Amino acid sequence: MVVWMIRAINNNHDLLTEMEIKEFIDNYKEAFGDKAPLPLLFGYSDHAVAATTKIGGCFFKGLQAAREGTPVSLSADVIGCGGGKLYTGFSDMPEYVPTFVSLKEKYKERPEMVANYVNDLNLKRSEKPYLNFVRIDQAETFDYYEGILFYATPDMLSGLCGWAFYDTNEPDAVVAQFGSGCSTVVSMTVAENASQGYRCFLGLFDPSVRPWVKANELSLTIPLSRFNVMLGTMRDCFLFGSHAWEKVKARIIQDHSTK
Repeated sequence: MVVWMIRAINNNHDLLTEMEIKEFIDNYKEAFGDKAPLPLLFGYSDHAVAATTKIGGCFFKGLQAAREGTPVSLSADVIGCGGGKLYTGFSDMPEYVPTFVSLKEKYKERPEMVANYVNDLNLKRSEKPYLNFVRIDQAETFDYYEGILFYATPDMLSGLCGWAFYDTNEPDAVVAQFGSGCSTVVSMTVAENASQGYRCFLGLFDPSVRPWVKANELSLTIPLSRFNVMLGTMRDCFLFGSHAWEKVKARIIQDHSTK
């Protein structure tokens, strides 16, 4: 209601988006506890928001800095993994990828299955040189971002996924596909946002990315096309005023307080 009134009486876009970010953070902490990890916004830009050194191997190891509040700017020069460059739109698929993923990593039975998987992602080369990851409390606006990335425990996923299903009966409102961390987090979310879609994506099932996240964490990414709608339903759903959720929330708070 507050955001709606601001939109109706004040067209100052910067003020509106700052209010939306602050309001979401306040609601998020109320729903999941003050210690719940804040999500990251990510999107492409002509300019880097941070001087990020080259990351060898999986670039998710470098996202820890963003989680701690220091923005990260990825680019073709920063990402050291060929697959990471592919799934972020900074390169075409290297010839070795299908064979490597199938015969070396053993994630798919045959190399052609890998090639088909990549083709089905409908990847587009980025027109901008940087992919920025910014913790939401460090952002001034939702503009220019493609999606929002939550690192979440099973209890937190219960709340986030339930919220995503609150205003829809679409069976694919939340999707879980096996793929590299960068494909399930970045590629799928970017493609969904480009089509103004509604699907959210569970990720970080890939064993190659698992060492760079906590043992009890997966990800949920929401395209901004969907998140903009969900912002308006958050306080209406079970996350506020539900006896069942209060019990789960208490456990989330207890888990964070013991760490």
